[in-house]
Amino acid sequence: MKAISLLAAAALLAAVPAQAQQEAPPLPYTQTGSVTLPSSDTGWDYVKFEPGSARLFMGRLKDGLTVYDVDRGQAIKTMENSAGANGPALLPEYNRGYVAMDDGSLLSFDLKTLKLIARTKLASDGGLNSGSLDPATGRFHVITGTRPKEATWFSIDAATGKLLATTRFPFRKMDDPAADGKGHLYAPARLDGIVLKLDSSTLKEQARWDVGCNVSKMKYLVATDRLLGACTGDKPSVFLMDPASGRILSRVPIGKGIDALAYDEERERIVSSNYEGSMTVVAREGADTLRLVGTIRTAFGARMMDMDHRTGRLYLVNAASTDFPGKDGEEEVTRYHPDSFRVETWQPN
Repeated sequence: MKAISLLAAAALLAAVPAQAQQEAPPLPYTQTGSVTLPSSDTGWDYVKFEPGSARLFMGRLKDGLTVYDVDRGQAIKTMENSAGANGPALLPEYNRGYVAMDDGSLLSFDLKTLKLIARTKLASDGGLNSGSLDPATGRFHVITGTRPKEATWFSIDAATGKLLATTRFPFRKMDDPAADGKGHLYAPARLDGIVLKLDSSTLKEQARWDVGCNVSKMKYLVATDRLLGACTGDKPSVFLMDPASGRILSRVPIGKGIDALAYDEERERIVSSNYEGSMTVVAREGADTLRLVGTIRTAFGARMMDMDHRTGRLYLVNAASTDFPGKDGEEEVTRYHPDSFRVETWQPN
């Protein structure tokens, strides 16, 4: 009897790992490719898909704006006169591409032919960070990077590139607003931890809401009439907000150093890419609830990515780097290794 009991216990113990393995949740994404491109020691900033296409536009500072075909797995062009590329925006409805440049200029080009149209100086006190379209007005708003006292928005006619207005806000750092397409913009003021509700025609403030963290990303979710936000800093998180009242409905912690946020409407899934070397995957459950799915470990510095909405695949960029100590107590200096810039493909499951 004792021998039989021991055998039964051993069989039970052996079954536990197999059962636990069967019950393990599926991986949300798996890496299926990595392509290394020629590069200098440059850093980079935003990478953006042209909607509905295979073309990923990557703002590489010294190396310029690189156009990468994800279906072919290769770079197809570097835009002329594009050294200093920081934040690309692709507007197929106007056959225009715009790039916020680190010298304060705005580069514009023909989206079909990739021919340069102009490189126009806008800011004389530093670089431009990024830009976004307001579909309700046809205006493309370009925003300055961090400044000592105030952020500047340059409002451009998206069809022609003509400067229409210059608006200043009393915040050191602002990021791209979310447009609801109904006459409102929801603009994050990162260092102040607030979201402004603006009239999209006049940019006049209609409301402001304290979100309790360094909010840097905002997206409007059309299907549910909700705002999706994300925060960096010492309280990194994603949250859902009611655009009528500014009330936060749900919040989930994410990895440190978010620099890109993607929303997969088909899978009701949110992904942030974080400088610490992670991607945080969050599920949207109903209009008002978020749930943490898991944290994917990537590599330190892998902070920029975008989603190909044709397939749901994520394209994450990074490069090998070395950090050197700063002089006289200053911040450390990062140098990127030449010919190490890579584009990784992550397949949704």
